[in-house]
Amino acid sequence: MTEKRTRRKRDPERTREAILEAAREVLAQDGKEGVSVVQVARRAGVNRGTAYQHFQTREQLIEATASWVSDKLYTAVFGDPALDREKREQPVDALDVEAVNGNLAAFAMENPELGRIWLFEVLSSKLPANDPFWRHYESTFKRFAKSALAQPGIDVEVVSVLLLSGAFIWPVWVRAHARTAKERQQMMKRYAREILRLTLHGTLRPEKYPELEALVREPAVVSEPSRGSKRPRASKPSTPRS
Repeated sequence: MTEKRTRRKRDPERTREAILEAAREVLAQDGKEGVSVVQVARRAGVNRGTAYQHFQTREQLIEATASWVSDKLYTAVFGDPALDREKREQPVDALDVEAVNGNLAAFAMENPELGRIWLFEVLSSKLPANDPFWRHYESTFKRFAKSALAQPGIDVEVVSVLLLSGAFIWPVWVRAHARTAKERQQMMKRYAREILRLTLHGTLRPEKYPELEALVREPAVVSEPSRGSKRPRASKPSTPRS
């Protein structure tokens, strides 16, 4: 009696996800310059012929990774993108500005390399509106700029680029100046707080947000430098006068 050999069923979707996961690891570790289809295939444990069936070029790998980051960023900042249109496009006066600002800063701090790759892909794209997060972020900002909550004359495109760029560049500074996870967390909170202050007195009408006005008047908490660090201790900012 001949024993039948069971062949493992191919799962193209699982293979594609394994390749993308390996690409994310390589990108996070080595940046765009370190990515090649062959290297990613080796890391994913698939032969390069199979990898090339899914992604013919490194550019396709990077583009697919940026799309994955966009989806994760959307969920982290705004919630589940699968929600219906009405819930996603809530009135701007119901938008939690502090939460959106803090969630963006936290995501950037947790995903610094991948976040910067995503940012570069969006900013260098001729059609940035094809990116789900950018499209929702900018459209929400446009609706806000037309509301009574906003200062007049906001250039939405410029401010959107400035805020997103700052969020993903700040972790570069943090990496060079923070020694511990606690310090990194505190520096992330400092960044979120100062961006909130800038928006409160640059794009928001502060009289419409008294609770945020009170929040940014509280002294920032600056941690002691880690043992062995020669960095000078930062002084606490003075409380703004009314």
